[in-house]
Amino acid sequence: MSEVVNGRMTHRHEGELVVFHIGMQINRWWRPDLWVPAFMAMPRMLRELSMDKESGFLGYQLLFGSGGPYVVQYWSSTEKLYAYASAPSQEHRPAWTAFNKAARKAPGAVGIWHETFLVDRAESIYVATKPMGLAAATEHVAVGKRHDRAQARFVDGRTAASA
Repeated sequence: MSEVVNGRMTHRHEGELVVFHIGMQINRWWRPDLWVPAFMAMPRMLRELSMDKESGFLGYQLLFGSGGPYVVQYWSSTEKLYAYASAPSQEHRPAWTAFNKAARKAPGAVGIWHETFLVDRAESIYVATKPMGLAAATEHVAVGKRHDRAQARFVDGRTAASA
């Protein structure tokens, strides 16, 4: 488990950066038979992606919202994200097929959603935290004097998406 890093830290990343949010909304909590299969599919996908350094998957942060769990994922390109999503030999396609089949049997029991962002600029600060979020997915570095203020980090936070 990561240790708390005392000090002011930020992230560093060169290249394209894609942030992908994906989650589920559990509409019928009292029917775990309808939502547990979708819930259990995500850890398999995250494990598969985390072990494949060529996948373009940089890392993730698991969160819980008002409707259910969601994951913030970091990717090196939209092409690699969509290649994974459509690859029949990997975990996502079978999980998506199973979800659609179950959704037809019990419409509205479980919702699935995602949002994809191609990042033009990124700024971050982590003070006395364990490496997390964007810094854990990319590179966790100390804030230098030149980047002491958020605006300075943001100005220099260009990614390949803005080139």
